[in-house]
Amino acid sequence: MATEIRVPTLGESVTEATIAKWMKSEGEAVSADEPLVELETDKVSVEVPAPVAGVLSSISAQEGETVEVDALLGAIDAAGAAASSKPAPEAKSEPAANAGGGEEIEVRVPASGESVTEADIGEWFKKEGETVERDEPIVSLETDKAAMDVPSPAAGVVKKIMAAEGDTVEVDALIAIIEAGGSTSNGVAPASEIGDANRPSPRAAAAAGHDVSESSDKPLSPAPRRVIAERGLDANAIQGSGKDGRITKADALAATAKPAQQTRAPSAPRDLGDREERVKMSRLRQTIARRLKEAQDTAAMLTTFNDVDMTAVMELRNQYKDLFDKKHGIKLGFMSFFVKACVHALKEVPDVNAEIDGTDIIYKDHYDIGVAVGTDKGLVVPVIRDADLKSMAEIELEIAEYGRKARSGDLKLEDMQGGTFTISNGGVYGSLLSTPILNQPQSGILGMHRIEQRPVARNGEVVIRPMMYLAMSYDHRIVDGKGAVTFLVRVKENLEDPQRLLLDL
Repeated sequence: MATEIRVPTLGESVTEATIAKWMKSEGEAVSADEPLVELETDKVSVEVPAPVAGVLSSISAQEGETVEVDALLGAIDAAGAAASSKPAPEAKSEPAANAGGGEEIEVRVPASGESVTEADIGEWFKKEGETVERDEPIVSLETDKAAMDVPSPAAGVVKKIMAAEGDTVEVDALIAIIEAGGSTSNGVAPASEIGDANRPSPRAAAAAGHDVSESSDKPLSPAPRRVIAERGLDANAIQGSGKDGRITKADALAATAKPAQQTRAPSAPRDLGDREERVKMSRLRQTIARRLKEAQDTAAMLTTFNDVDMTAVMELRNQYKDLFDKKHGIKLGFMSFFVKACVHALKEVPDVNAEIDGTDIIYKDHYDIGVAVGTDKGLVVPVIRDADLKSMAEIELEIAEYGRKARSGDLKLEDMQGGTFTISNGGVYGSLLSTPILNQPQSGILGMHRIEQRPVARNGEVVIRPMMYLAMSYDHRIVDGKGAVTFLVRVKENLEDPQRLLLDL
């Protein structure tokens, strides 16, 4: 009897995912708990393991398709025998007559789900005239949901590339021709002799006068290429920190801050029309923009402000930082104070720790605090679960581990599920004041900002204190103004007098 493979639960606010990669083909033997398929949401990837040992008898959803929670992905025959592997239908291939050599095989844009009708050419991994192996990735495609690699349908030579990087192509569009079994001697020019007409379409490279991605002898992926082209940088002068010395987006952004690495030549004054450039938004940026706008359209979002004197917290840190580090192996930071202060306030104002579900309000007696972390791929919000039951040392250790995972790309989907309230620290980037957007379906988010010395009145005298502005955005459909202000005042009081936390006042 066949055992079904279905899309697992992806979190309260996540209802769908994209098939990123099948690690097994139909007919292949699998072991219990062996990863079968990788799913992607807008922020993380998750692997679906085999529920039983056996043979992968069928695949119901192909790579690139968008599937909902509990959708059927495939089936495993526990009693079946391994059969010969079948290639995943990632690219259509149709033979054509070729008088000059081997069989010509077309590479077309694969289907990527019912709601996806087009994609952008992300990066060509091969050039015209280069040899390829069967199933070797030759081009990456980007949709508004995910990126996917299209493999070569046969071994041979890339005879013709029909679409340049950055082009938008529809499903089933012809993007390349492979000459099966061919070689560079079969009338196909080597990559070094291919003209500019067959190279990726250039972006305007400011005053450099040429496409920096073409002048570079380093391989560039789309993200750093866009930064380099838009800011007129010399890719050859940038030290890559990625695998095999590849330049990452972070490398390109870092180079922007170093004028010595910019090779812009002086240019004559241009007309106003030549001083503007229209660049299409990436699919990922379109998705981020849509989701942020949905949050604004769904919730009755409002922000209230206050400021907090950080003197007591800073003095407490300075007094015990060495002892804390020696005992727990982690530095005592500000975030653990804020997490504890927020939990204390959430217990007093439970509306902020609740969420709306249709016409119901769900009040939560657990305190799972999301901590926003910035990465090269965007903002992620890992969750500190049961923060009310953890010590400040445990909170600091967990935050440090989440930061490491975020930077290395090791965060898992379950790390970011089920938060009840979020804290975002824009102060690490120098922000003085902001209005954070809710992390749906939560009803509240606290924005921290930079600490700066400001004159304030204390006991009839003007003194200089380390002050921080706090911003609390909330969903006015469930949280009244009184509740929001009370919450923020309690956070302020707990930080200005941390002993209140110990005494539960």
